Amino acid sequence: MRKTELRKLLIKTRQLMPVHEWKQKSDRICQNLLNSPEFNQAKTTLAYFSFRQEPDLSPLFNTSHRWGFPRCVGKSLSWHIWTYQDTVITGAYGISEPDSQAPIISSAEVDLILVPCVACDSQGYRLGYGGGYYDRMLSSPEWINKPTIGIVFEFAYLPEIPIDTWDKPLRGVCTEKALVYQ
Repeated sequence: MRKTELRKLLIKTRQLMPVHEWKQKSDRICQNLLNSPEFNQAKTTLAYFSFRQEPDLSPLFNTSHRWGFPRCVGKSLSWHIWTYQDTVITGAYGISEPDSQAPIISSAEVDLILVPCVACDSQGYRLGYGGGYYDRMLSSPEWINKPTIGIVFEFAYLPEIPIDTWDKPLRGVCTEKALVYQ
C-alpha cells in the first residue's frame, strides 16, 4: 500500500475511535512516557496539540517540563514556549499553536521531541501527514541528533511502512502498550 492510501486509512480508523477509547489510550501513552527515564530527565520537551484525534498528550503539559509547540511558518516549523495557562490560536491547517509572540526555543535548548505520527514501524520510521515539516526539521544538522519519540496508537504501529530516501527513523515509539526504543 502506498503512503497516501495508508495515511487515509489510518486517519479514518483513528477518527472512528470512540472518544472514551481515544481518551483511555491517550492516558496510557502519557503514563508510558511518565515512566520513561528519557522523558523524566528532559527539561525542555517539544510536543504537539492533538489534531484529528491524534493521541492527546495534554495531561503531561502541567508537569515540570518546559514545553515547546510548533507553528507552521512557510515550509518550516518554528518552536515556541507554551505554558499550561497560555492561550493557543488556530494556525495553518486548523492546528492549534502558540501565539506568534511567544518566545522561540532554539534547538540547543531541546532535550526531547515527542513527534506526532499517523503511523510508525518497528524500525522507527514515521508516516506523517505528507507536508514534510518534521522530515525537513529532523534532517537538518541542528536537529538530527535530538532524541525523538514517535507518538502513535498501537493499531498504527506497523511491522513496516513505505519509506522514501529522506525519511529518518525516530529513536523510539510510544503506544498505549509500550515505549519501544529502536
